[in-house]
Amino acid sequence: MKHIKVFGPGCKRCETTAAMVTEAAQKLGLEVSVEKVTDPREIAMAGVLSTPGIAIDGTMVHAGGLPEAAKIEGWLSA
Repeated sequence: MKHIKVFGPGCKRCETTAAMVTEAAQKLGLEVSVEKVTDPREIAMAGVLSTPGIAIDGTMVHAGGLPEAAKIEGWLSA
């Protein structure tokens, strides 16, 4: 199971990003755990300068703006 963290203050883009990650995982038939991180200190400590940010199994793969669905699928497949 992959552990995914979506970093952001809880804005619409962050909610959409979390939903996109969940949808991509379902499409690929993968089990994932999606955690939304909204604490500004945790976001800063993770090195996210622009939200939403996405980390998969502790590796930051995206920061700033909505990612493309194909990219999410690629990150989850890796």
